[in-house]
Formats: sequence, structure tokens, C-alpha cells
Amino acid sequence: MIKDNKNIIEIQNINKYFGEGENRVHILKNISLTIEKGDFVSIIGQSGSGKSTLMNIIGCLDKATSGKYYIAGEEISQFTPDELSELRKRKFGFIFQRYHLLSSLNAQENVALPAIYAGADHDTRMARAEKLLDKLELSNKLKNKPNQLSGGQQQRVSIARALMNGGEIILADEPTGALDSKSGIMVMKILNQLHEEGHTIILVTHDKGIASQANRIIEIKDGEIFNDTRQREIKKEALEEKSEINNLKKNKFQVAKDQFFESFNMSIAAIVAHKMCSLLTMLGIIIDIASIVCVVAIGNGSQQKVLENISSLGTNTMDIFNGEGMGNRFADRIKSLSTTDVDILEKQSYIDSVTPNSSSSGTIVYQNQSYSGSLKGVGADYFDVRGVKVTSGRAFSKEDEEELSSVALIDENT
Repeated sequence: MIKDNKNIIEIQNINKYFGEGENRVHILKNISLTIEKGDFVSIIGQSGSGKSTLMNIIGCLDKATSGKYYIAGEEISQFTPDELSELRKRKFGFIFQRYHLLSSLNAQENVALPAIYAGADHDTRMARAEKLLDKLELSNKLKNKPNQLSGGQQQRVSIARALMNGGEIILADEPTGALDSKSGIMVMKILNQLHEEGHTIILVTHDKGIASQANRIIEIKDGEIFNDTRQREIKKEALEEKSEINNLKKNKFQVAKDQFFESFNMSIAAIVAHKMCSLLTMLGIIIDIASIVCVVAIGNGSQQKVLENISSLGTNTMDIFNGEGMGNRFADRIKSLSTTDVDILEKQSYIDSVTPNSSSSGTIVYQNQSYSGSLKGVGADYFDVRGVKVTSGRAFSKEDEEELSSVALIDENT
């Protein structure tokens, strides 16, 4: 729906809630107001009054729970996040109490940031940023990082950033709150100058002295407007000159490519600017990845070992013992199994391999050396039955078994 766009901002019965259920808090209560093009409006209130929440809704940084919002006659309450982002880029410039400058970028690069999202090329961005900084008497600070600037200079950089894409509507949230009195006076002088040039200024503050410099003062308390006073009429026509940034013809592919490379360059600059922090972060990531790899490797190795042990038992292998069952205390005394049983089992068509198995402990003698160990007597098929592989030498043969040859195999622990 498009309305008469004499009012650049029109809000109707805006409500804002935070939380759910019993914890739900009513922050803004049926707020309605209109702001004309080129006006200078201050919104004043104590902390917790809802003024910052109202500013966030006006600046399309947040959405109201209910109510209608018109910008230049267009109803935007149902805009998607992408549509709101596009609207912010075209219409708004933001000035914050704490500046919010990127520490890894210099003043000129900080000012040029909004134009990246508008699709302007590098040279166009830098030329306009330099022009704006020169206008705000910072032409000698183009290459200075934020930590090389005073508070007042940083705030002027943030004002230039707000104007980068045109800044038809300037939203200033406590712009003098972190400044000394001299710097605060300079910032207010700049805002008044922008108002004279036709920008619509919306100033949020709790300082009545600062608020009194506006044409109109809106007082908010407990989420409601309880006083709206106009001190002066609008002296000048609204801003007619548009930023060339928003009027550029843009190739979407080129814009996407430029944004990617700019983001990449800013990331590299941030890493270089904070070497120790970046090193510690990367070290933490490396340790985490190495730990995970080690744990997975140990787990896989253990799993493989267990599977090998299970595989050696065989899924189709049967052991026959003396006695009535497992745990029979007299099994050692029973001698019912013999090599004759082995011969009988070997003749069965459904049996592949059979081996006798007799074990005991004793002394193993080789030349002039003797060892205590476990001895196991088996047949030639033992290695097939148990899946044992000989790493050196050879396994027993049928001839060894028939001739009762004195041959032995030792394990790797002997």
C-alpha cells in the first residue's frame, strides 16, 4: 500500500513485546507518530523507557510485534529480512554511541564499508569516502586506524560512514554519550549542518540539553509517548541530492564477486591486525582437530583389533572339550577324547578341518637355554581352524603329524 509520502516516516499503533508466557514484557505500547522529510526530531527518555527499541524499529533493525510502519508512503511491516536490508542500505545512516568502527580498517576503509553492499566498485567507494572525510575535516586522517583517532574523530568517521550511501534518514543513538563536551558540541554542529542540508535527523538521547537543539522533542516514558513538542518549523526543503552510490547500475555477478573479495581481504586484515589472538585461536582449533583425529584413530585401531580376534575364532568353528559342560571341575580327569576321534571327524563331508588341541605348561629347552612357558600340541590343520598366519618359517605339515616330527612354532613373545 502506498500513501501520501509527505511524511517520510509514519508509525501507527506500534507494540513491541519481549519474552514469552509469564516472562512476556510489553516494551512499546501503541506508539503512533509521523516524521516529515527534512525534520530534526529528538526522542528523549530515561534508560529502559523504550527509546532505543523504538529507534531500532524505525531503523528497520527490529520488527514490531504489531502495528503498521510506512516509509515514504510504503507499508513495510511485512517486509522480509532481505527487503529490510535493502531499505536500510538505501534510506538510513546510523550513528552509534560507541562508533562501531572495525579496528583492522583505516578511517577511509571504514567509511567505504556501506558502499560494498550497495555494489560500488573500489575506486568509487574510496573517492566518496575521501570526499566525506574531507567535508568533516578529517582529510589528514584517511589512513589512521580507529585506535589512532580521538573519540570525537572516531564519531566523525562514523558520521561519514552514515552518509556513504546517502543517509536520507540519519539515526543517531546517543552520539555524544561517550564524548567530552568539546567533541560533543562539534558532533551536534555537524548534525545541525546535515539537517540544514535536508537530511532527516532522528536523535535518541537522555540529555535534555542535547534534545533541545532539535526542531521537535518526543518524550517517551514506560513505552509510551507522553509529550510531543515542536519547537521550530522545518526551515528547508527535504534533501533532493541523492548519493551516486545508490544510482549506480550494478552487475549482480560483479557485485557478488566484489563483496566476496572485500570480505576475504577484511578477514586477512583482521588476522594480521590481531596476530596473537589469531594464533591462539588457530592453535586451539589445531589441538581440537588433532585430539579428535587421535581419538578416532585409537578407536578404529581398537575396533580393528577386536574384529581380528573375533575373526580368528571363526563363525563356523566348534570346540569340543572333555566333561559335561563349561565349568566342569573334573574335566581334566576325563580322557574320553583321543586322536581316533580326530580321524573319525576328518572323514565327515561337512567338516573342512580338524585338529587336536592339548596344552600344558613346562620348560622349553633350546641348546643351552631354557625357558618356562605354555606348550600347546596341535595338528597340521590347526592354522586353518584358528586362522593363524605364520610370519617366519612354515606351518606344520601332514608329514610332520604322521611322523611325529620334533618341530615347533614359537609366538612373537617368546
